[in-house]
Parts: sequence; C-alpha cells; structure tokens
Amino acid sequence: MSGNLLKILEKAASKILGPLVRVMLRNGVACGSFEEMVRKAYVDEAFILAGKEGKATISAVSAKTGLSRKEVKRLTEIQQDSGNDNALKYNRAIRVISGWMNDERFSSLDGVPQVLEMEGNETAFSALVKDYSGDIPTRAMFDLLEKSGCVERHNGKVHLVSHAYVPGNDPVDIINILGTDSHELMETVIYNMSCKAEQRKFQRKVSTDKLASAHVNEFQKYASRRSQSLLEDLDSWLSEHETSDKNDSQFVSLGIYYYQKNSESENES
Repeated sequence: MSGNLLKILEKAASKILGPLVRVMLRNGVACGSFEEMVRKAYVDEAFILAGKEGKATISAVSAKTGLSRKEVKRLTEIQQDSGNDNALKYNRAIRVISGWMNDERFSSLDGVPQVLEMEGNETAFSALVKDYSGDIPTRAMFDLLEKSGCVERHNGKVHLVSHAYVPGNDPVDIINILGTDSHELMETVIYNMSCKAEQRKFQRKVSTDKLASAHVNEFQKYASRRSQSLLEDLDSWLSEHETSDKNDSQFVSLGIYYYQKNSESENES
C-alpha cells in the first residue's frame, strides 16, 4: 500500500470514527472496550475475505489482521448480540404505518389514513396490527407509535398524526438506528468503490457551503417535506410488489438524510 493511499484511508477512518467515538464517550464506553469491538470486527471481516479466497483458517486470518492465532481464536468465540429484537420492532412499526396508508381497508381511495376503532372488526386498529406487525400485541404497538408521536387516541378512536416513525426517547432504539443506517450507507459506498460503473447503486447528495444563514431553517423544512413525500411514494411502490414467498424475496432499503455542519463539534477537514 502506498503512503499516499494510507493517509487517505486514515483520514476517511478519522471522519467515520469521530462521531462514533463521540457516542461511545457519551455513553461511558471505555477505549479498551471499543478496541475489543474493533478487533472483533477485524477478525469477522477477515474471515469473510479469507473465505472468498478459499483460506478461511485461523492462520490465514492471523496473517491478514496481524493478530496472533491465539487472539484470533479467542475473538471468534465471542458471541455478539445482533440487536434483532430492536430492529424487528422498528421494522414492524414502519410496516403498520405503511399498511395504514396503503391498505384500502384502513385508508381512503386517495391514500388518506382513516380514523380507526382500537378494537373490533377487520377495519379496526387491532386488525391492522395483527396483519402488519406479526405477533406484537395491539396495545404494545399503540404504545410504541404513541411514544414516537405517530398516533393519538381521541374518544376511543386511533388517529394517525405522523407518517414517519422515529423512535421516542428510548436510547436503545435510537442507537440501533445509528448502527443499521450507517451500516447500510457504508455498504453502498464501499460496493460502489469496487463495482463496474453500470452496476453502481444509487448514491447521490446535494450540498453547498454558500447557503445564506437566513434560509437554513427554510431549506430544512422544504427538504423534510419533499423527502417525506418521496419516501411515502417509494413505500407505496414497495408494498405493491411484496411477496409472501420467503425463498424469493430480497431486503432493500433507501434512505435520505439531512446534514448541517456544526463547527463546535466537528474538526475542519
């Protein structure tokens, strides 16, 4: 590896690690604990790469990572919690809102979500939850959506007041999104770095360093409104093309984010 490439990689890693380390520090994660996570990630990824080369052995991974064979063996025996429960809860909440907006039993012909009875017939909130959240109880799903500001209850009826599910104040849910969404974006960027031009996945952004300060809030509101509309349109398309055949299905995701540089917490680059 050339010295110039190493410097570029170090700079990129610094940009990625800075915000992550900030979260670790805020939550009391010591440097030693984070180092253990990095070592584990090195070993896991090295095994994947070595497997593609037909050399998925402890010795091969040791040589690739620079870690001793004893350390590689120790790290392979560590079991990590994947956080599937939190991810499942997040995905099911989104599916319930999507069903509410796209299923004709729960919305009007022009896609306006109806006000639902909490319990009752096949057009009640309980039926919506049963059809779109799997085995999550009706009350538990209502509490989850209410906490995030998506639903309200008036006179025994449930109103959808926000189409965008964002977890409330539960730090576990929010940190889970940090891992999931950052992972998906990085996987796309890395894939696009090595694939053929015609195979690249969509990855675009708009930016400027000359936006007048007086228009920052205006742009944020405008971007949020337009982005929400686009995501709802895409979600409707996905709902129309879903399959119940688990052997012939694929997970896909498309995200939009808003970023504004905070000079107080970010280093110049």
